Amino acid sequence: MDVDAMKLVELFCGTGGFSRGAHAAGFEVAAAYDIDTILSSSYPHNFPNTKLHHRDVSLLTGAEVREHVGGEVFGLFGGPPCQGFSDIGRRDKADPRRGLLVHFFRLVAELEPAFFVMENVRGLAYADAKPVLDAGLDLVRHSYDVFGPRIWNAADFGAATTRNRMFVIGVRKDLQAPLTDADIEKYKRPAATVQAAIADLSGAVELVESGDLPGFDRWKIVRRGAPTDYARSLRSETREFTGHRITEHTAAVIQRFSKVLPGGMDKIGRHPRLAKGGLCPTLRAGTGAERGSYQSVRPIHPDFHRVITVREAARLQGFPDWHVFHPTVWHSFRMIGNSVSPIMSGAVFAAIRDRLGLTLPSTDCGGFFLQAAE
Repeated sequence: MDVDAMKLVELFCGTGGFSRGAHAAGFEVAAAYDIDTILSSSYPHNFPNTKLHHRDVSLLTGAEVREHVGGEVFGLFGGPPCQGFSDIGRRDKADPRRGLLVHFFRLVAELEPAFFVMENVRGLAYADAKPVLDAGLDLVRHSYDVFGPRIWNAADFGAATTRNRMFVIGVRKDLQAPLTDADIEKYKRPAATVQAAIADLSGAVELVESGDLPGFDRWKIVRRGAPTDYARSLRSETREFTGHRITEHTAAVIQRFSKVLPGGMDKIGRHPRLAKGGLCPTLRAGTGAERGSYQSVRPIHPDFHRVITVREAARLQGFPDWHVFHPTVWHSFRMIGNSVSPIMSGAVFAAIRDRLGLTLPSTDCGGFFLQAAE
């Protein structure tokens, strides 16, 4: 099969955690769509060969997508906004974002790609939300072998964070290659620890010029030594990275944080303290200005009496060091909190690649993570 003809499209792309996993498995993404100009602002830098369109997916048509990519779509993937289904939110049935899930499947039906991947929160499988999922799936069941819904944890694929997400995957029936649990299982591996993920970002790092990214802080790891396999797979060749500004807390907060033991919780701010040998809890996105600009609670570093930096959060989530987010810390954490772990999505795309019998060169990180078990 001609690799150039395998055009993938991402809906609700944000910063591109899902796309990052597709690249790790060897796919190229031809076009990406998102209505939020802030949360998708770094996407063009991270994926310069992908055309980003700021569009309302509910108004998007399959014909438009074909025109944008210049041909047929081989794979369609995305994580429709999850706030209306999240088990930590209000789960408001009147939330208009819930309808975007059905529009995802509408576009699958219109485009008829070889496969689709839909990701969302586990709350979508609950009784009050399942009719929405079923309504979407009813649009594609006749043409696709549907696998799922399945709930997987990013930690089960090697990430250093617990992050449960629901996936529904479909492979077009005429391809006679339905996905199975065994296809996914072979890409599972032990989780990395917090220490393995972020230890090399502490100590011997120095601030360097921002270069072609005005407004971003750029750093470089200057300490020589052998990083863990996890850290090595996410490091850039230059050992440079962005987003490591340290939050300056008041003396009272520092004193308070100093009393929180690893694995414990700050009783006032509800900040969990990371344990070196443990996992990071799920990183939340917080809300945009239209919903009150609420910041999500950030974990406390295991060694220092401060919350973690953007880059530390990115490492825990599985983003490579060359992935950039936003000049401001708040929007960067929103990007990370809204994203699919690239490690997790990379495994999903690798499983689909194998099931379809495709031979694709990896164009991103993933050599460490995407080694299937024998």
